[in-house]
Amino acid sequence: MPNPFAHAEQANQSLWDEIAPIHARAYEEVALLRQGGSALDEIELREVGDVRGKTLLHLQCHIGTDTLSWARQGAIVTGVDFSAESLAQARRLQQELGLSATFLQANVYELPGILKGQFEIVYTSRGVLCWLRDLEEWARVAAHFMRPGGILYLLESHPFSHVMEETPAGELAITYPYFHSPEPTRWDVGDADYADASYVPQHPSYEWQWSVSDIVNAVLAAGLSLEFLHEYDHLFYKAYPGMVEGPARSYSLPQYAGKLPLLFTLRARKP
Repeated sequence: MPNPFAHAEQANQSLWDEIAPIHARAYEEVALLRQGGSALDEIELREVGDVRGKTLLHLQCHIGTDTLSWARQGAIVTGVDFSAESLAQARRLQQELGLSATFLQANVYELPGILKGQFEIVYTSRGVLCWLRDLEEWARVAAHFMRPGGILYLLESHPFSHVMEETPAGELAITYPYFHSPEPTRWDVGDADYADASYVPQHPSYEWQWSVSDIVNAVLAAGLSLEFLHEYDHLFYKAYPGMVEGPARSYSLPQYAGKLPLLFTLRARKP
């Protein structure tokens, strides 16, 4: 069946090819890796657990900072992304750090025809779901690559955090739909890059909104058993101007502490 959103995915791929070198220079996680540290959040380290000697497939890995962080934790890692330039940056960083990893270029939906084998952990995180046109197919792809007894783990911005904007008075206003629409939202050029405020990307982007029920139901429909879904009141980036940076590169809204879900994690297992 022809992909009705091929133009949107191509535009997104061009965007990520464009900004990958910017992120390789701007990401704090790159500096942390060079210093011998990790790009991973303490939440995911705790919730995924010991990965030493385990095979891990990282979907939508971008420039590979998380992939290489899992390698530093002892996992046998494979990172996948549709952006050739993102993977070029990932391989440069891998060689610089002397870490073992495999990087593969592929659209996630085409991956079963390209990559063989199964993994003990399928992982993805931080700003990935909005780029997916078909969440159920994405979950089926993840399940395809999971060994029996293996886990799918996701750390992501909470869907509810995508519907709000901060007003000049510092309050949050409901601005965008919470529920999914098959048609993506087009974001035209003009806004600064999220990692480098001095750079304005030259390509538009197309994004899809997915609700919590969409995410959970996609995982269940893929035949996986949900082990937990946890929600948190902080984020991994400064989504709103009034956010305050806290420990471990987390950002929160002090006036809404304990009131709004901004981040969630999910773990599911293949029977």
